[in-house]
Amino acid sequence: MKEFNLKELLDSRFGENYDLHEKYVNRTLAKVLKTIGFDKCYKSAKGAYLYDAEGNAYLDFISGYGVYGMGRNHPVIAKALKDAIDLDLPNMVQLDCAELSGLLAERIVKLLNNKLTAVFFCNSGTEANEGAIKFARAHTKKSKIISMDGGYHGLTLGSLSITKTPHFQEGFGPFMPDTDVIKFNDISDLEEKLKKGDVAAFIAEPVIGHGVDIPSDDFFPKAQELCHKYGALFIMDEVQTGLGRTGKMFAFQHWGLEPDIVTIAKALSGGYVPAAAFVTTREIHQSVFSPLDNCVKHSTTFGRNNLAMVAGLASIHVIESEGMVENCAKMGKLLKEKLEALKQKHSYIKEVRGLGLMIAIEFQEPKGLLQKAAWRALKAANNSLFTQMIVTSLMDKYRIITQVTSHEVHAVKLLPPFIITEKEVDFFVKAFDETLSEAANPTGALWKFGKRLIAASIDNKK
Repeated sequence: MKEFNLKELLDSRFGENYDLHEKYVNRTLAKVLKTIGFDKCYKSAKGAYLYDAEGNAYLDFISGYGVYGMGRNHPVIAKALKDAIDLDLPNMVQLDCAELSGLLAERIVKLLNNKLTAVFFCNSGTEANEGAIKFARAHTKKSKIISMDGGYHGLTLGSLSITKTPHFQEGFGPFMPDTDVIKFNDISDLEEKLKKGDVAAFIAEPVIGHGVDIPSDDFFPKAQELCHKYGALFIMDEVQTGLGRTGKMFAFQHWGLEPDIVTIAKALSGGYVPAAAFVTTREIHQSVFSPLDNCVKHSTTFGRNNLAMVAGLASIHVIESEGMVENCAKMGKLLKEKLEALKQKHSYIKEVRGLGLMIAIEFQEPKGLLQKAAWRALKAANNSLFTQMIVTSLMDKYRIITQVTSHEVHAVKLLPPFIITEKEVDFFVKAFDETLSEAANPTGALWKFGKRLIAASIDNKK
């Protein structure tokens, strides 16, 4: 039998990416990527950049939806994983207490440095949030879970039930009962729902991921106080914000909070092996696992696997040893300041908001008559087309990868890796400035692409 050769396989089939996905995976995604000019075939990746077969560099400002905090293919994490494979370690024995999962749990608990001392490992952010929901119900003996308008907690059924966004929920109901949502940043609405006494937990992202919306400074401290007053748990969904992105190790630390459960994923993986966890108090943890015959009442096959645990340990080591949390704070402040300075020049910019390296640039209808007409034409076809036009131009002309925040908000979302420097900040700001200047000319090349987007959107609705 011929020996399996990964490099040979990849080299022999390179360039077939989109054909393979059209045939065997998600053909709609392949079509969309071709429509917006994102149908690239990347050959390699390092740090903040992806490279195509010709060696062209693409600046990655979404970092795999926040997974690549440490940058792509970090050598320390790669070496740790290779070492783990070479050691021929026992793995997923299941009826054992594995050393690596104990070591990673210890590191996470030390990072939190608060009352949360019990860790459950799983595979993804949505799985961590599903676990948090179950543990909250088991501990409080209540059923209702409250979330916040605009929040995103995952796409499995329980997490989707508390992700109150029509775009994601349409077609998948009925959803988990006993869920409710409060208006964004509305503490009165939260108290009104909590005082009924049937709420197991209030779950929220410290920074709303899809719109990069941040509540007022007093909202979360008051929310935590109200949860405890009415016997509900306070859950922080740190799947995207955790491990440094906002300029603190955990975003809830910006407000000095003491949550009852914290969910973690994305950056914990180092970009190599899916890794996630939720962390809670020992008392809440034991609500599920006591008595003795409940010791595996909540479990997952792959959650504590060796490679995920090594990826987590190495990722935390890299974040701390290379000062990445501090760099997120420094570069995020610089990037935000430089983008805000463009508001005077471009009437398209409504607001620049964010914490650390989690930033959104929201657009608004511009001032010029021709620009207004072009804006309205795009909006009539699809609410997110103007933003998509900007995102596509950044890719096409500057090889910068960004994303539309959501279908509901006219905003570009930036999630650069934690390792970016002033070089990447300046390059992005210059490219963004030039792109908006081009958008000010409704007869230029950028708007010709906008017309193609309108046509594609209309065709898609037929």
